[in-house]
Amino acid sequence: MPTPSSVAVCGPASWNHLIVLDHLPEPVPHMQFARRSWQTIGGTSAGKALHLAGLGVNVRLCTPLGTDDDGQRVRGALTAAGVAVDSFSSEQTERHVNLMTEHGQRVSLYVATPSTPSEHDLSVATAAVAAADVAVVDLSELGALLLQRVDGSTPVWVDLHDYDGSSDFHEPFLRAATTVFMSDDSTKDPWELMRSCLARGPRLAVCTRGAQGAIALDASGNRYQIAAVPADVVDTNGAGDAFMAGFLASSLHGKTVQDSLKAAVMQARIAIGSEHLHPLLAEALPAP
Repeated sequence: MPTPSSVAVCGPASWNHLIVLDHLPEPVPHMQFARRSWQTIGGTSAGKALHLAGLGVNVRLCTPLGTDDDGQRVRGALTAAGVAVDSFSSEQTERHVNLMTEHGQRVSLYVATPSTPSEHDLSVATAAVAAADVAVVDLSELGALLLQRVDGSTPVWVDLHDYDGSSDFHEPFLRAATTVFMSDDSTKDPWELMRSCLARGPRLAVCTRGAQGAIALDASGNRYQIAAVPADVVDTNGAGDAFMAGFLASSLHGKTVQDSLKAAVMQARIAIGSEHLHPLLAEALPAP
C-alpha cells in the first residue's frame, strides 16, 4: 500500500467572533441588532488544514498560538478534528471580529495579532516543509519569513486571495509557488490575472468566481472552467480555503485539473453549509 501523501500548511489560525447584521455598518454613530452571532476557529491555514484532514490527507499545521484561553481552544479543537499542530509561541492568539451580512459581505476586524516567529519556530516550519510532499504557505509574516528559508525541493501552493496583480507583499509568495489560487474580487479580467501570475513561475493558476464557479489556466495555455453548485449558505467564511483543499487532495490522488475543480467546488459546498470552517468543529469545539 502506498504511503499517504503529506501536506504542511503554514500560516494563521485564529479565534473568531462572527456577527451577522442586516447590513454592514455605515461610518456614522448608530445602533444595530445582530441577527445571530457565534464564536469559532478562523484563519486561512486552519481552514485548509481542517478540510485536508477531513479528506484523509496527512496534514501538519504550523501556526503561532498563545497560551491564552483562545489559543487553548484553537489548539484543542484542531487536534480533536485530526490536524497535527505545531504551535509556535506567541504572546497572544490571533483574534478577529467579523461583521457579516447574509449576502456574504464581510468586514474583518483584527483584535489581536500573533508575535513574530522565533528562529527555532522557523527551523521547525522549514523542516515540516522539507518533509512534506506539498507545502501550503499562506500570506502571513510566518509565510514570508519561511519562504526565505525553503530550498524549492517541495512544491509550494499559495492562496493569493483577492490579489490585484500588482501587490508587492504578494510578489515573493507568487514567485515561490508552483500552484496559485486567487479570487476574482479585485480584477475585471481573471484570465489575464492568471496569465500574469504564470509569467512569474507557477505552473498552474486557479481563480474562484463566487456564483460563477471557478476557472484555471496552466502553463501550456490550457483553460478549464466549472460552474458553481447549488448550496444552502450558512456562512461563507472559509469557502476559498475549502476549495483549495479539495483541489489539492484531488491532485494528490493524480486527478486531472478538471476533476480537481469538480472536487474543489464540492468541498467549498461543505464549508458554506456550516457555521464553522468545517463541520468537524461542531463536535471538536467545547459547548459555549
